[in-house]
Amino acid sequence: MIVKLFWRIASVLLFELMPLHAQDSNPFTVEIDLQDQTAYLIQDGRVVLATPIASGRYGHLTPTGSFKIIEKERNHYSSMYGKIVDARGNTIVADADADMPVPPGGRFVPAPMRYFMRFSGSNGMHAGYLPGYPASHGCVRLPEENAIAFFNAIDVGTRVTVFGRTPRGRYSEESEWMPRGRSPFMDPRSAPPWWWR
Repeated sequence: MIVKLFWRIASVLLFELMPLHAQDSNPFTVEIDLQDQTAYLIQDGRVVLATPIASGRYGHLTPTGSFKIIEKERNHYSSMYGKIVDARGNTIVADADADMPVPPGGRFVPAPMRYFMRFSGSNGMHAGYLPGYPASHGCVRLPEENAIAFFNAIDVGTRVTVFGRTPRGRYSEESEWMPRGRSPFMDPRSAPPWWWR
């Protein structure tokens, strides 16, 4: 009994210390500002890349706090969100949950989340569509080229700090957090296909 307890405590401590050790060898950290909808890749205390993001919308807010990268996967697919298509492959529900009913012959198609970097529960950073306002189910979407840069720079164990309040607004090009006259960032390569909108 005591031996089992000792090994359980030792394994938990080893699991917790391994990411810290990995962090020591990796000079990068990540900071995500929800208010400004910007993520920062920081190397040795200096910002080396700042990128616009689309964080979680109201009802699916991105969690705030201090985290660590707990998983990286280049070609990840959501197990919870996607679309429902009919037998011919036509989209019938573009913003579907995995537990929604599917018509006979139809199927649920999971949403792609390329360059996925999980940091809290099911939430992570990944390449995705940036409409110019908070729009995700809690993940932090980045333009694909910046998601690749983050993915290549950071390791499992890299510290991630998420702070600020998700801006309220009409969630349009005139959202209150976006300066007037500035169009929302949208890299055409990160825009979803027409059926994903």
